[in-house]
Amino acid sequence: MVAPASAPRDLDRYQAGLAQLRSHYEVRTAWTSGQERGYLAAPDSARTAALHEAIRDADIRAIICVRGGYGCLRLLPHLDWTLARTHPTLLVGYSDVTALHLAFYARAEWTGLSGPVVTEWGDIDAETTEPFRALAEGETPTLGSNALSPLCSGTATGPLLGGNLSVLTRLVGTPYAPDWEGALLVLEDVAEAPYRIDRMFAHLQHAGVLDAVSGVILGTFRPGEPPTDRPTLSLDTVISDYFEDRPYPVATGLPYGHLLPRCSLPIGVPAALNVEEDTSHLQVLQSIVAE
Repeated sequence: MVAPASAPRDLDRYQAGLAQLRSHYEVRTAWTSGQERGYLAAPDSARTAALHEAIRDADIRAIICVRGGYGCLRLLPHLDWTLARTHPTLLVGYSDVTALHLAFYARAEWTGLSGPVVTEWGDIDAETTEPFRALAEGETPTLGSNALSPLCSGTATGPLLGGNLSVLTRLVGTPYAPDWEGALLVLEDVAEAPYRIDRMFAHLQHAGVLDAVSGVILGTFRPGEPPTDRPTLSLDTVISDYFEDRPYPVATGLPYGHLLPRCSLPIGVPAALNVEEDTSHLQVLQSIVAE
């Protein structure tokens, strides 16, 4: 258990999550209160060292992040990618951890699990924990069968890549972005006004990402409120503007994002997206657990 981004806002909630995790797994902690540096859980050097220590230890099967917040992007130039390639380890988290998921995939061929952070484990119920544990224990489930809504029909297969839209766009054009060609792109975000989401979609379009991928799955978007004295577009209109005429399958409504309950998603493994008018689903094709 490491804290590569921000520290817990509520230590009682953190301790409750830690206790719940310990009821399922053997947990070693690599973060304690008192190391905070502003909005960071600890200085960059300490957070980097904690990640390296977890990667180096052959007994560690998964690295679970304390929470998101902010800070993972600062670590990328300091990480030992050669070390990472020698010991692939399942990295668990979401939101700001998107930066680590995609960078470890691009630089070290890691797979990841976009799932609950430690501070959430005291609050989540079986609807969230059971899909998480299924993926973490090597299963290859079908996701979103009862939730996905079609925007563009079709089928596509490719590595499942994505996460938080705001964080993902900060990697585009850097050495830590993955190859998007043929990928299935999954996106979610929270507290962003429609014009800001529009701006980020435009960034992905101009950078060629939306032309390179083979399919798109949109998770939960809870937009922030735009100023009441300004005109706006609805989020549905923004999504339609960028995705309704794509030559590949696009589905919306995946229960994935910042809101609970939600599904967990494997990052960096092959998946198949099938979008039809009457049924849509996302099938995981390969386990995220190393042999």
